[in-house]
Amino acid sequence: MKRVLILCTGNSCRSQMAEALWEKLGNGEWQSESAGSKPSGYVHPLAVQAMQELDIDISEYASKSLEQFQEQSFNLVVTVCNNAKEACPVFPGAKETLHWPFDDPADATGTEEEKMAMFRRVRDEIKESIQAYLNTIKNGEN
Repeated sequence: MKRVLILCTGNSCRSQMAEALWEKLGNGEWQSESAGSKPSGYVHPLAVQAMQELDIDISEYASKSLEQFQEQSFNLVVTVCNNAKEACPVFPGAKETLHWPFDDPADATGTEEEKMAMFRRVRDEIKESIQAYLNTIKNGEN
């Protein structure tokens, strides 16, 4: 089984959604984990809500520190934070590293519905990126 680690700074939104999406889209071929360099200590309620709209429950997920994964090896490490706003952690134990900068939905302002729109947009962008990567790998193996 292949292993992917999704990293960001807070491990409260993007990396949590990516972990769950990768687990679902990977069809049992991937084990996904997520972590942050400075974990927030919680999973954002709007991230939970956005994932529930896809029938994916992340309400029991926890914000984790990348330190607990440093002695482990991964086929792939994906950083999902926007480096214009925050420093992404670097993970030396990866066979491959990708950087996919997504906007941080935790920074969304406005009404609850306006914030939710940003969570949905980022969730969908993450899903599309994962699906495109998995399609590339699949097509490369055939």
